[in-house]
Amino acid sequence: MEFRDLKTQYQTYQNEIDGAIQNVLKNADFIGGKEINVLEERLAEYVGVKHCITCANGTEAMTLVLMAWDIKAGDAVFVPDFTFFSTGEVVALAGATPIFVDVDENTFNLDPQKLEIAIKAVLQKGELQPKAVIPVDLFGLPANYPEITGIARKYNLLILEDSAQGFGGRINEQKAGSFGAAATTSFFPAKPLGCYGDGGAIFTDDDQWAAQLKSLKVHGKGRDKYDNVRIGLNSRLDTIQAAVLNVKLSFFIKAELDAVNYFYSLYNQKLNDIVKTPVIPNGYYSSFAQYTIRLKDLSEREKLKTSLGKNQIPAMIYYAKPMHHQKAFGNQYFDESDYLVANRLCETVLSLPMHPYLKEREIEQICNFVLKTLEK
Repeated sequence: MEFRDLKTQYQTYQNEIDGAIQNVLKNADFIGGKEINVLEERLAEYVGVKHCITCANGTEAMTLVLMAWDIKAGDAVFVPDFTFFSTGEVVALAGATPIFVDVDENTFNLDPQKLEIAIKAVLQKGELQPKAVIPVDLFGLPANYPEITGIARKYNLLILEDSAQGFGGRINEQKAGSFGAAATTSFFPAKPLGCYGDGGAIFTDDDQWAAQLKSLKVHGKGRDKYDNVRIGLNSRLDTIQAAVLNVKLSFFIKAELDAVNYFYSLYNQKLNDIVKTPVIPNGYYSSFAQYTIRLKDLSEREKLKTSLGKNQIPAMIYYAKPMHHQKAFGNQYFDESDYLVANRLCETVLSLPMHPYLKEREIEQICNFVLKTLEK
């Protein structure tokens, strides 16, 4: 059994994927080929924004945005405490200070009320200037943008939506990638829409930022790549990855999102009375990068993970350590009472296999093992 079944996905669309790759090989247009422009136009149209700028990976997508916004030393950027390291890492790389904020116990996403508390604390201390907030669309579920947007406007903060896991999610009819001043996503192979290597993209409606980002991702180029008007990065998506994504995007929209949401409903039907299952608020739609349950405590989590592993059922822990416990941020002081939810989640969450190519009998098998293990 696969945790994310990329092998079956490839076998299902092998002819289309192989054909797209062969076209790139025949044309030998490996950097900046026509597939890049096609992909960017399709992604922008799907998300519902004016501009999509592809780049090398999701982390550099956020880095480029922070560069365009001139985030620097002395700035405070608010980041959820329960997420992957890169969301805080890019802030530190810019020279700014990441301010970690606890998350909502039900959705695992940034808690708007705690965000405002954190902003007020920074303002009261007076050492840093609040500049931006980076909500994360964790496990495929968009963050609470209606409330976060109101708070950001109140304190004049820019919103950078980290939708590395959230592509395909939405709130009502507004899609992930369209919230805030800018948004980013990742095309890491295991993401909801993944390529066969690294890749990322930035979404924005702002014409000036879009032009600057296109320059920044190619060594700060001006008229051409030998005219360098600013310090930038080498952060391009290659043509082969764009060709793969063009194929995958069609099937992602046509079938894969519906499939993972169907399997989510099956999981919930069987596990609702056994463990805490994912909460999708009214009006929200998740792309289910992960299907994550909660156990009572660390001991029960370890017991279940071990039992599943012995029966060749993969299960993963996202995340075992909150951001404020990462050694890389050891130079900052943190009050543990500010992170009660994140600390608890890190000891109790467990992600089960989730992808569009699951079989109902596999879900039945997984849920039966969960039930048997916890009954013991």
